[in-house]
Amino acid sequence: MAKKKIPEIHYRASRICRALGNPTAYETLHLLKKNRRTPEQLADLLGVSLPTVSQVLRVLRDLDLVRYEVKWRTREYWLKTDAVPPVLSMLERCVKAVEVM
Repeated sequence: MAKKKIPEIHYRASRICRALGNPTAYETLHLLKKNRRTPEQLADLLGVSLPTVSQVLRVLRDLDLVRYEVKWRTREYWLKTDAVPPVLSMLERCVKAVEVM
């Protein structure tokens, strides 16, 4: 039996879900909701190494969730779309609803 090809939008959504399964990536998106931040700032706030943050930011860039701008020698990152914060909120509401069951 041949595997059925899934729609592109479902495939891309699954890739985003996979990235959000990484707690560091999830928290990075939360930290970028309101403020632009540098990788160094993110590493400090998250309590992880700069290479870890750089890897997470690369994944989030590849998924088109974050963008960056170079200012002098520093990169500042921000969310590419306003659609991300409501998704994070919906996921958290889902977790709370499941906890009650």
